[in-house]
Parts: sequence; structure tokens; C-alpha cells
Amino acid sequence: MIVSIPALNEEDTVCEVIRAIPRTIPGVDVIDVIVIDDGCSDNTAKVACEAGAHVIRHATTRGVGAAFQSALRVAIEQGTDVLVTIDADGQFDPNDIPKLAAPILSGDADFSTASRFVDPKLTPRMPWIKLWGNRQMSRLVSRLTRSRFYDVSCGMRCYGRRAMANLNPMGDFTYTQEVFLNLAFKRMRIVEVPIAVRGERTSGESRVANNLWRYGMNTTRIILRAYRDYQPLRFFGGLALLLAVPAALLAGFLLIYYLRTGGFSPYKWTGFAAGTLAILSLVFLHMGILGDMLNRHRLYLEELLADGRMGRGRKKLPLNDLDEDSTDE
Repeated sequence: MIVSIPALNEEDTVCEVIRAIPRTIPGVDVIDVIVIDDGCSDNTAKVACEAGAHVIRHATTRGVGAAFQSALRVAIEQGTDVLVTIDADGQFDPNDIPKLAAPILSGDADFSTASRFVDPKLTPRMPWIKLWGNRQMSRLVSRLTRSRFYDVSCGMRCYGRRAMANLNPMGDFTYTQEVFLNLAFKRMRIVEVPIAVRGERTSGESRVANNLWRYGMNTTRIILRAYRDYQPLRFFGGLALLLAVPAALLAGFLLIYYLRTGGFSPYKWTGFAAGTLAILSLVFLHMGILGDMLNRHRLYLEELLADGRMGRGRKKLPLNDLDEDSTDE
């Protein structure tokens, strides 16, 4: 098992998190702790090393999504069977890791995530706007995947080897919602584990959600891109339908007017508008069909990549002070 901790200037709390991570878990032979130093300007790396963690450094701050990609890359290269992610700010209790990992270790799930909202009694105290935003994100992802999820933004998660092999996240800013879409579309078994979480940091501010409008815009863009890539026919087909409906209404209005009056004036513009919308609708439908064809090739290539990752044996790599670029596949 690898426990990964993304960190950006978390010297005040990262040591406490590292030392609280259980060193023995039933069903796990080895537990390695790595800290992804995402361009820290304080002593996070030094403190993490002193606490017994391996440190992977990013030369510049790239985002929590990029930090997860580095952790995933190392876990795959190591051939580990389980990857756990937990934040460095102390909001999660590392003693909950065995509970989170249990569905993976028992073979009942490919991916498990700590859920702050699946049990209403465990809902943490947080600003109402953040609570509302988390629920809206969960509703959006649930609607897109046609499943029911309660918390798609929590950073404490556990990935089995099959889930890791099938993950190909692209977003640097964040990754949490994209992972749900990626794994749900590939029919991975996903479990939400109710865990009590502190809703507010003990020090500093969130590096991801410190600006809620920016966070909302970036995460929505990442979600829509993932949906576009994995469900192109539904994505572009929906846009085509949105244009086709007003085109049909305008064309129908103009036809009825012509049948009643024998002319088009003064509503000729509705004909041009209907034609333009109809052409755009056909363009989007064509894009959806082409995207669906390309997506089949993409899924085939991702299956080959996943098979290759699953077939890798365990090999120990030097983790201490490992630069992120040296772990690229």
C-alpha cells in the first residue's frame, strides 16, 4: 500500500498526518508514505522527510490534480495493489484508513471514497456555500453517470489496482470529480464509506477551494470535458437537440403563417434563423457521431494500457527526493 499526501506549504500539519498513519493494516504487507511537494516554499519537504515519508517534488506549483497524477504514476510503477490519498491539512483522521481500505482489500470494490454526506449525522460544519456547492457537484456527477453519489469532492480515497490501471486523469487543477466520471463510465465498483471529517482547516486556507467561483468554474469545465470525452454522442447529441427544438418551432411558425397568408413577410427572419439553427444542430450531431467512433478507439487503447499496467510486477524504485519528471511513463 502507498499512502499519498499532496502538500503545498503544509509544514504546520503534514508531520502530524504522517505520524498518525497506521503502520500495520490486516491484509497489507507494506505501507509506504509519500508526500507530493507541489512547489512548496516552506519546510514541508524537510518536515515530511523527518517524519519518515518519501518526498516527490514538483519544481513549480501545478495543482492537486497534477499531484495525484504523480502519486498514481509512482503507485503503478511500484506495482502496488492499493493507493490511498489523504490531505495534508489534518481534516481527515489517518486512523480511518483501514476502514476506507476494507472494501478494496476484501475485493468488494475497485474504488472507495470517504463520504461526508452519505450519512447526514456525519455532515461536517462548513460554510453553507461550500456545503451547497458540494451537493450540486454530486448531483451533476450523479446525473451524468446515471448513478447516485453523495460526495464526489472528498480527497480521502482508496484505489485498488484495477482502478489505478484504468485511470487516466487529465486535469491539473483538481481530479476528484473527474475520477468519479472516469471510473463510473468504465463500470468500476465504487463505494462511499461514511467517515467523520473536520469541515474546516486548523491553519491556513484551502489551495483548491479558497475562491469558490474559480473552483466552481474549473471543476465544471473538467467535468464537462470528461463527459465530452467518454460520452461524446450524448454530449453533442444533447447540444444538437437544444438547437433542433427551436429550429423546428421557428420553421413550424413560419409554415403555419405561410399557409394562412400565402406569404412570409414580415417573418422571413424566422426562416433564416430556423435554417441556421438546423445546420448547427446537424453539425453537432455529426461531431457526436465522429466522437463516438473515436471514443471506441480510445477505450480500446485504454484497455490495452490497463492490461499492461495490471501485468507489471512489483519493482522498488528509489522514492526519496524523486523528481516528478523521472516517473513519467
